[in-house]
Amino acid sequence: MRRRAIGIGFLALAGLFGSEPLGAEELPVDLELVLAVDVSGSVDDHEAHQQRQGYIAALRDPLVHRAIAQGANQRIAVAYVEWAGAGYQQTVVDWTLLDGPAACERLASLLAEAPIGRGRWTSISGVIDYAVGLFDGNGYAGERRVIDISGDGTNNNGRPVEDARWDALERGIVINGLPILNDRPQPFGMPTPRQVALDDYYERWVIGGPGSFMVVATDFEDFRRAVLAKLVREIAGVDDRTGGVLAVR
Repeated sequence: MRRRAIGIGFLALAGLFGSEPLGAEELPVDLELVLAVDVSGSVDDHEAHQQRQGYIAALRDPLVHRAIAQGANQRIAVAYVEWAGAGYQQTVVDWTLLDGPAACERLASLLAEAPIGRGRWTSISGVIDYAVGLFDGNGYAGERRVIDISGDGTNNNGRPVEDARWDALERGIVINGLPILNDRPQPFGMPTPRQVALDDYYERWVIGGPGSFMVVATDFEDFRRAVLAKLVREIAGVDDRTGGVLAVR
């Protein structure tokens, strides 16, 4: 069984707020969404904070609340994960039911209180494999299951990313992306994302499945706008069967 690294204190708080479904039956939701956030060595403390604040602000935005309310079930389930190398994935907040502004505010508050992890290397394949396991027995039955990966580098650790992506797609899980174009010099002599055309890399090797898309953040300062655009589109369930790219400028 895959071991989940969970911030126990914050998970317990989530349970107190009733974020876990009751009973043995799975609760129908419009979307099961894993938010997978890069905290590898290429992301410094300031940038990690910007990412976290971007998600907190998006959860508090009325556009996200409206998108949830327009779904058939008017609720989604979200898990928030931080990741780095193949051996580093941490569930910061486990599956949480979002059925309105109050629930979104509770999740935002949990994220504001939770410490930000740090790790080395970048294993997109590792976080895909980890996130796939989170859907098993989570208590929710989503119309869609999505892994959303944000990061500023290519896969440099663990198995090939295309193999992990294929295994996820085989299970009917969609992968969306939020590549962050970052010119800051990388540690250990690694090339910067712009040198490796990170947006092209995500489009070719990372995102996949019906309606998959990515939102490009031009840098970490642009992350807040990018994550809001991504979440709204994700929750709304845009599915043109062709995928696509949405650049936020």
